[in-house]
Amino acid sequence: MRGAAPSGFAFSIDRGGTFTDVYAEWADASGTAHTRVLKLLSVDPANYPDAPREGIRRVLEAETGVPHPRGAPLDTSRIASIRMGTTVATNALLERKGERTALVVTQGFRDLLHIGNQSRPDIFDLEIKAPDVLYEMVVECEEQVVLPLGDTPGTRAGRDPVGDSQRHPQHGTTATAVTGEAVCIRRAPNLQALRRELQRVLDAGIVSVAVVLKHAAIFPQHEQQVGQLAREMGFQQVSLSSVVMPMVKMVPRGFTAAADAYLTPHIMRYIETFQAGFDSGLSHVPVYFMQSDGGLTSVADFSGHKAILSGPAGGYVGYAVTTRWGGTAGSQLQMIGFDMGGTSTDVSRYAGRYEHVFESTTAGVTIQAPQLDINTVAAGGGSRLFFRSGVGPESSGAHPGPVCYRKNGYLAITDANLVLGRILPDFFPHIFGPREDEPLDAEGARAAMEAVTAEVNSHAAAAGQPPKSVDEVAMGFVRGHDVTQHVLACFGGAGGQHACAIAAALGIETIFMHRFSGILSAVGIGLAEVEPSAATLSSTVLPELNRRLDALQAQTTGRLQQQGFTEHQVHCQRFLNLRYDGTDVPIMTPSPEDGDFAVAFEQAYQREFGFKLERRAILVDDLRVRASGRHTELPEAEQEPADAGPVMLIDDISTIVVEPGWTAHITASRDVRIELGQRQQQHVSSDTECDPIQLAIFSHRFMGIAEQMGRVLQRTSISVNIKERLDFSCALFDAHGNLVSNAPHLPVHLGAMSEAVKYQIRHYASGGPGAADGLQEGDVLVSNHPQLAGGSHLPDITVITPVFDGGSIVFFVASRGHHADIGGISPGSMPPHSHLLAEEGAAIISFKLVHGGVFDEEGITALLLAPGLPGGLAGVSGTRNLQDNLSDLKAQVAANTKGIALVADLIGEYGLAVVQAYMAHIQANAEHAVREMLVAFSHEQGLAEVGTVSTRDQMDDGTPICLSVTIDRRDGSAVFDFDGTGPQVFGNTNAPPAVTHSAIIYSLRCMVTRDIPLNHGCMAPITGCMNNFTFGDEGMGYYETIAGGAGAGPGWHGRSGVHTHMTNTRITDPEILERRYPVVLHQFRLRPGTGGVGRYHGGDGVVRELEFLRPLTASILSERRAVRPFGLLGGGAAAAGVNLWVKRNGRVVSLGAKETVQVDGGDRIKILTPGGGGYGPPEGVVEVQAAQAAALAAAVDSKLAGRRDGAEFSVPVRDGGSVQQYVRNQETV
Repeated sequence: MRGAAPSGFAFSIDRGGTFTDVYAEWADASGTAHTRVLKLLSVDPANYPDAPREGIRRVLEAETGVPHPRGAPLDTSRIASIRMGTTVATNALLERKGERTALVVTQGFRDLLHIGNQSRPDIFDLEIKAPDVLYEMVVECEEQVVLPLGDTPGTRAGRDPVGDSQRHPQHGTTATAVTGEAVCIRRAPNLQALRRELQRVLDAGIVSVAVVLKHAAIFPQHEQQVGQLAREMGFQQVSLSSVVMPMVKMVPRGFTAAADAYLTPHIMRYIETFQAGFDSGLSHVPVYFMQSDGGLTSVADFSGHKAILSGPAGGYVGYAVTTRWGGTAGSQLQMIGFDMGGTSTDVSRYAGRYEHVFESTTAGVTIQAPQLDINTVAAGGGSRLFFRSGVGPESSGAHPGPVCYRKNGYLAITDANLVLGRILPDFFPHIFGPREDEPLDAEGARAAMEAVTAEVNSHAAAAGQPPKSVDEVAMGFVRGHDVTQHVLACFGGAGGQHACAIAAALGIETIFMHRFSGILSAVGIGLAEVEPSAATLSSTVLPELNRRLDALQAQTTGRLQQQGFTEHQVHCQRFLNLRYDGTDVPIMTPSPEDGDFAVAFEQAYQREFGFKLERRAILVDDLRVRASGRHTELPEAEQEPADAGPVMLIDDISTIVVEPGWTAHITASRDVRIELGQRQQQHVSSDTECDPIQLAIFSHRFMGIAEQMGRVLQRTSISVNIKERLDFSCALFDAHGNLVSNAPHLPVHLGAMSEAVKYQIRHYASGGPGAADGLQEGDVLVSNHPQLAGGSHLPDITVITPVFDGGSIVFFVASRGHHADIGGISPGSMPPHSHLLAEEGAAIISFKLVHGGVFDEEGITALLLAPGLPGGLAGVSGTRNLQDNLSDLKAQVAANTKGIALVADLIGEYGLAVVQAYMAHIQANAEHAVREMLVAFSHEQGLAEVGTVSTRDQMDDGTPICLSVTIDRRDGSAVFDFDGTGPQVFGNTNAPPAVTHSAIIYSLRCMVTRDIPLNHGCMAPITGCMNNFTFGDEGMGYYETIAGGAGAGPGWHGRSGVHTHMTNTRITDPEILERRYPVVLHQFRLRPGTGGVGRYHGGDGVVRELEFLRPLTASILSERRAVRPFGLLGGGAAAAGVNLWVKRNGRVVSLGAKETVQVDGGDRIKILTPGGGGYGPPEGVVEVQAAQAAALAAAVDSKLAGRRDGAEFSVPVRDGGSVQQYVRNQETV
């Protein structure tokens, strides 16, 4: 019997978060091909230890008839190959279960990866939650590589680089980088000292190390020396950032190297465990794993940083290769991939070629490696359902899974589909229950849905609304929302149940579902090689670039040929990573047929950002060659008869719901193509009464509009401030200028923008200054005046667009962005010692930036240059960077245009009355939430029915800030009274009305635990420190805000090195900073011990020290340099900040909180930012009286108890949905 059994089994396996799919193919003795598909739970510890191995065992046992006991090693004699996509790397990253790792980093940057880009993930969460770093220990390497100014005048080198270099010479050894540019080695690695520190790491039991040295991407010699030393000492895993990903940007390259050191040993252990379940013959079986870039690789080359999207990549490659019918090949189609599994939904696009990204963030870790461009939404069949927050992002996973999995799980999307009849238990695999032989639990799912329905109807009854049926509530949870020229390639275990609904909502008329699309992860083997560059693209350098590409191509092709591919089976793609001079966003440009990379790059830039930058050089950051090998091509599918919907198509691994109006065509290969007949008019409710399910949908839709406006603004802008530091905000307003919804951008902008819109309404209304001109369709307004027109400060320019319907304004969209310079007495337009608004630059009350659809470039240019014209204040300049101002203003107009189009689509879908009604409902919902919070606060503080709480703080100059808040529990209202605050100061620290308004609305929103959009409703019941640093000259300006420590709270320690409260901008990467500006960043680290002590200690501030390579003007504008940040409930105050000017002769000068100085070459500015205050009395403090200590401890315990009950207003227990998580994912890309 054994000899007659079939052999030559080739397995393709997709191990997902919930299910593992196994596809096997083999030929019998006559040569006839056979296939088998199997689905099993990815995690089922009660029955098997490893799902892929169990799947192989089941197939072999079923098809050969030979017993393969679970406890014995599997016989490999019949296995021809194994190809697998796995989530093991992703899970290890999410769950932080990788290898114990150490980091070797350039001295002064031990905390660089902790600080990251210094932004916080949730702007309204007082407990700042950021992922921990992947390493346990840090070793600082004494070494320094500096980029000289060079000999050519320019923005970085200045007007006289030769003279500056002679006056301020660089001390060190000159060397040549791999890019051909010169570098200065100030200090070579101190290997003797490093050996001692690495021995401490080994003694601690850590044998994996990541090495990240500044500028190693272009000068890797120092990392190579460190790596050689580490290997000699016995480290088993050494990940050099210059090898892992040789691309400029120290922070993401460092994250990538750390992820590689952290994940690769873990992956290797998993592979060893997987292999250990087979007999020794597996060593002769080819085993390949899917990489994030869509290619398969051997076990030896499978590394951690390339494995993050191993699972989803298989689905992308699968639909790209298999979507074809009747002579129509995938290369001729544009496709949207929709992969809805049990844990998440992956969305991607294919239009003849794989679309890659080269930097992404997963689980808070930025990975710089080629990955297929897949957007993951944390909502799949296993996404949990809640009444208040809709779907996800929590997943029930495979264990315990949804209710219907019979593991005491959670109500999820799969349960809703089961209740609605979109899944039939009799046809779903019977793999549930203790014996793995029971169907889905339909009764349990309906009972759980009935419980949620009772919650919904209880809320509806209180609002005087009719009850809903169980089916109506279930449909509310699964309701989905021009890509009309695309085919929807739908796959994944839950995809077929939603395909028609998704396509109809998107306007797509063709759906394709391959028979095995979810498990076709084994298509090709891919390799890639990268080489950095610093060339300026021109006809003279192109031959050298092509020579280098030829060498890379020969290297990758040779490696594939060694694996058995012939020359005609290898396909190579050549790329140059190009960017405009002065920008930080490169475009990976594939080699064009005519060889003209410049034209190809400009076309790609135009397509991505909407415009080109004239008269700017194109720089080459790096070269890349990607080679792929493919053994076989899939056959064309043939057409067979059709089935008109409604109908359900069911096979062993999937269920497809064909809705009315659609027709399913089944091909000879048993693939499914679904075509829309006559487009059905989508039925939407015209009821303007508030429905709780519709309220959640509109809330997400409105927020999504503002978020997409932000993405357009980021893509189309050119300045570092907007494109890289994300110093902008976008929002949607009703016809009265009240905020409806915003994307989670900068808090200081969000509340203030409403005042800016309302001013423009008054300005052009009857009796206003602009009444004669009025507002017409096609007008776009611009304003920045902080005192008169709702601005925050002059560099923040607001662009406002009124939107008309039937001749009347129905809503507004607006975007506010920080412009790097708009004139004034110092570069950056934020002088520390300005006394008049005119000294800070151009002040615009109201101007029609676009009138009748025409951009008034001449008019806005005159306004931006006006401060420097004759007759103005002495020493005041107009804008120093007009072209960037104009480009960013055009980008803001483009963002507003996107918002208008999206709202117009919403109005077309639901009607104006319904959209406006839900604008009001969302504001009313926010108002109700704030009133509830205020009443709870009043009770928690023990106030009378009408009671007051008050506090007092002060500025560094002694100016008091007083606030009393009187809460009336009868209606949940409050009065904020600033009486007692000091008078206006003769300086620039006076808060404009709009900023005060913004601070109040931000504070209220932070205190509301429910996930509501920040909008005008938050203000209806109402009758830490940022460190600003600028430097520049007459031709260049740079501005950044620097993080500090966050305050502690009830149940959490303050985060160190992070932006808090009213700002959340990013910091420029050290290598980008030094490449673009004439500075050397000596250190950017935490400032240990500066957080306030307490039961929960405050976060530490940071130290940021810059050296200037030539004379410049530098300014610091900060607070908390004299007055320390206070603690709460007995918590200690944090250390104050310090600003130091370290002159090249060694003299150190304290600059105070606000100062402008003329620095010389070799001078340094060292900024030490304050920490955050502590919370609660620290244990063992004897200075506090016993009774007082007991009272404070009781107060803290009360806070903690409220937090555990989920009722504590000041500690948000977030219940955000999948859309909110999607927004965060998008903003980190």
